[in-house]
Amino acid sequence: MSGTCREIITLQLGHYSNFIGTHWWNLQDAALVYDCDAPLGELQSDMLFREGLTLGGHVTYTPRLIAMDLKGSLQTLRKEGSLYGTEKENSTFTWEGQVMTHKESPPTKNAFLQELDSLDTGGLLAEPDIICSSSAVAHCSVSSAGAGVAMETVNSRLERMQRSYWLEGSVRVWSDFLRIHLHPRTVSIINQYNHDGESERLEAFGQGEALLRGSVLEDLEDRLHFFVEECDYLQGFQVLCDLADGFSGLGSKVTEMLQDSYGGRGLLTWGVAPVNHPETSSIKDLYHMMNCALGTLQMANHSSFFCPLTLRGGLMRRPPPPTAFPLLNCDPMLWYHSSSVLALALDCMTSSYRLRQNSAPMWQLSDALAVSGRKVVSAYSSVPFPMMHGGCLPDALDALGDVLPWRSISACPELGDGRCFGQSVTLRGLDGQSLVSPLLPGTEPPSSLHYERSGEDVLTAYIRSHYPSTPLAVQLLSSASKVTPPFPQIFSPALTPQGFLQNQSAADYTSCQPVAGLPVLTCLQSSPAVGLQLSELQKACSALDLRRVTASFLTHGPEPAEISESMEQLRSLAQCYRLDLCRSSSDEDDDEDD
Repeated sequence: MSGTCREIITLQLGHYSNFIGTHWWNLQDAALVYDCDAPLGELQSDMLFREGLTLGGHVTYTPRLIAMDLKGSLQTLRKEGSLYGTEKENSTFTWEGQVMTHKESPPTKNAFLQELDSLDTGGLLAEPDIICSSSAVAHCSVSSAGAGVAMETVNSRLERMQRSYWLEGSVRVWSDFLRIHLHPRTVSIINQYNHDGESERLEAFGQGEALLRGSVLEDLEDRLHFFVEECDYLQGFQVLCDLADGFSGLGSKVTEMLQDSYGGRGLLTWGVAPVNHPETSSIKDLYHMMNCALGTLQMANHSSFFCPLTLRGGLMRRPPPPTAFPLLNCDPMLWYHSSSVLALALDCMTSSYRLRQNSAPMWQLSDALAVSGRKVVSAYSSVPFPMMHGGCLPDALDALGDVLPWRSISACPELGDGRCFGQSVTLRGLDGQSLVSPLLPGTEPPSSLHYERSGEDVLTAYIRSHYPSTPLAVQLLSSASKVTPPFPQIFSPALTPQGFLQNQSAADYTSCQPVAGLPVLTCLQSSPAVGLQLSELQKACSALDLRRVTASFLTHGPEPAEISESMEQLRSLAQCYRLDLCRSSSDEDDDEDD
């Protein structure tokens, strides 16, 4: 297939969605290439970014993004951004008496943001007399007219500095580690509810549903029209939505609107949830569980597919311990940490429809996984993929034995019985490593994987050994995710700067350079395990008498009868994943064919 740019519009609904989205956009920004002589990357950044011009004629490259959050959630970030000049407010007064002005001190920026401001003012934007082809802005360095020396960019300086920013104690909101500029149409603040405090909180599904009307609806439609109208080949939308609070209700209405207005486009929705919530309680835990159940059902109904994304061990009130990765020193309770791991996985899982060549569009991915009404899928990841530096892929997979390398990032553990309806597996970041066995002819191979002659065949054979009869799509990308500042330094000292395992003793690990890239393996899966997860959630929610336990959840809707109907629909959705019903349906189809 050709490299035609099929644009994607991203929506981030909620504070944790914006945490994940900020890491994700930082990863995209770090992957941009500003050297005219460098080869084009595997991923086409123009699908996600848009070109523009400031009032001063400077070329800009900003995400095609709408980010919604609550009042008080931005801290140091201006809602309209800083790239485009905005008109100053009219300060003319008709009052002729004495005027006293009270000015609130702005929030203090952390060390990373302060140094980013310093780098940003050091020549990132081209001067008016600089000529730069608009079609090359994504991969061409900014250079002075008449001079053959390329100017440094923020990307190149951050990468060259190799400085670690320890932001664990200073990250309060997602903008505290945002390294890119946003378009003025990107950030949308919902002023009806507060980000923090004890009053006016967006906590229940019904509150979110009721939001998408009036000025909030008009504002969202205006922002959507702005980004949609400049697209030539709109591929679809990817939506990140907080699942455990009132944003689940808002996301249900937003995905319904997108389905009605842009039917036929891909609509991939990721319902995200942190491991913990600040100031939680037993009543709020009930809210979270109900929001997850109602949001999962409604957003799945309105999307091409819906995938929960979380390090939580489950979506119930008392879940198992959070997912842990052996080569990461990650604190799952820190949103700054947990969101970075999910962003790495999301970067890998979404690469199949962002490829420059041989890209599989969104609808092809969803059609392969969301079959027979099974529109909820689960995600698994290995962050990083454990491979020895200088090793080969067959050896890395053989070293795993009978244990699959990935862990659940959808609160849905695998059943381990080889039963699955469909999978999409992506492995990226093995640039410079051998994808096939380097054994010489005549040498006895240690396993059947060493017979395969391509990386795709090696990975396919390995997955087939665990899921013999499952429809499978496999993608391999050589480029790794660049984890440059301000990505948290959560990596084991056993890793090389490229993210591979070192062939050294533990005593030598402390002298290693920071990890700058990471190989990642991900799997999107439709399996009976999803049905068990949905069934467990439905039973727990149906057993609650909300009017007796927490009547406040019903204040803004939905009505008890509507919730009962939703629980019945969730039960029916869970039954779609039962293998005995699938076989029965298949046998009936065979009888009809006869």
